[in-house]
Amino acid sequence: MEPIIVISILGGIVMILLFTGAPFKPARFVGQAAIKLVIGALFLFFLNAAGNRYGIHVPINFATSAISGFLGIPGLCALAAIQHWVL
Repeated sequence: MEPIIVISILGGIVMILLFTGAPFKPARFVGQAAIKLVIGALFLFFLNAAGNRYGIHVPINFATSAISGFLGIPGLCALAAIQHWVL
């Protein structure tokens, strides 16, 4: 399937859910989890962009995005410290 078709279908589903609301609790939970994963990926992107000068690079993958998304700024700081001192 073409990537543009998949993105269009997912975007349509998101728009429908935004206007109608999630009909049941598990869908709402999955939606909130997906939003936190995206926010975590954005946190990591900005950390990598700003930390490039200081040699800090945390890879953006599912695990690191989940940690920084669900734990927020403390999780992001913990990932940077682990990357700097341990790895």
